[in-house]
Amino acid sequence: MPLPLFNRTPHDTICALYGVIVAQARQPAFYLSYAVPDTVTGRFELVVLHAALLLRRLAGEPGMQSIAQGVFDEFCRDMDHNLREMGVGDTAVPREMKWMGEAFFGRRNAYEAALASGQKGAAGAALRRNLYAGEGTAPVDRMAGYVDAAALELDSQDIAAIAQGRLSFPDPERV
Repeated sequence: MPLPLFNRTPHDTICALYGVIVAQARQPAFYLSYAVPDTVTGRFELVVLHAALLLRRLAGEPGMQSIAQGVFDEFCRDMDHNLREMGVGDTAVPREMKWMGEAFFGRRNAYEAALASGQKGAAGAALRRNLYAGEGTAPVDRMAGYVDAAALELDSQDIAAIAQGRLSFPDPERV
């Protein structure tokens, strides 16, 4: 029986993967061309979207559960840190973290179900509800196209490279 100590994913790998997620979520194109609100909520939604896309990719791969869990744990550490940096008090952080965790899993499930349907642009309804807060004039179709392209790109990436912290998303300007 392998000992848990020897099954751990190196923290550097998790940090590299999460760093790519955050860097992609910060691409100016999302805020300028895709009209994602450049707010704390808009940024949170983009991080969740990209993390959900990666976790979807990892879900079907044997032995990738520790990496998926590590990415989620890093997300939680980052959100906790950001809340405290924004001045949220110690007594309110657990409540906010609970909301963020529920939001994360709800959005992940919605995005995964949309992508599993196999229909082009199926994520549109979930994106309108979450990323655009129901805004009717948002370019949801373009964002849904980006989600489809990102899922395809992630699916084509070598799982061994991802396990070593190498990950890429499509350029949002070119989608």
